[in-house]
Amino acid sequence: MIGRHELSDAEWEFIRPLLPRSERGRRRLDDRTVLNGIVWKFRTGTAWRDVPERFGSWATLHTRFRRWAKDGTFERMLREAQARADAAGEVNWLVSVDSTIVRAHQHAAGARKGGSAALVLDAPEAA
Repeated sequence: MIGRHELSDAEWEFIRPLLPRSERGRRRLDDRTVLNGIVWKFRTGTAWRDVPERFGSWATLHTRFRRWAKDGTFERMLREAQARADAAGEVNWLVSVDSTIVRAHQHAAGARKGGSAALVLDAPEAA
């Protein structure tokens, strides 16, 4: 049975070929278990040390996450997911630009450094 924050079989079959292969060294924890632990950690917002032990050591999860982030594995997953969704017509690339204006702080807007200059309203004109 798949847990609430774990990858479905279809999701795993999509992701599996995109993960880097490690053919050397000692036998390592299954990639699906590790990825489920990483997904669980980010979906729940918990600390690495609080990930349930059924996903393996938190240090293993963290190390694998950092390695995959550094080597571009997650970017490959995102690009592939976007490409498949776009090919299936599931992506709307319409972009909306917000034209809201945000006023800068007075020190960023070129105001005088010693304070504001006094404004003279309705000053009498010299004749």
